Amino acid sequence: MRRLSDQLLLESYYKARELNLSPEFIRLIETEIQRRSLTHHVKISS
Repeated sequence: MRRLSDQLLLESYYKARELNLSPEFIRLIETEIQRRSLTHHVKISS
C-alpha cells in the first residue's frame, strides 16, 4: 500500500466500501489512511 499515491489510496477506500469488500481489507486501507494523516479526507468507520 505504501506505493499507492494518496489519491489512489483514497479512491481504493471508497471503492472498497462501495463494493462491500471484506471488513479486514477495509481496515487495512483505513490503517494506511491514518498512517498518512489523511483522515480529514474520509470518515473512518468505527
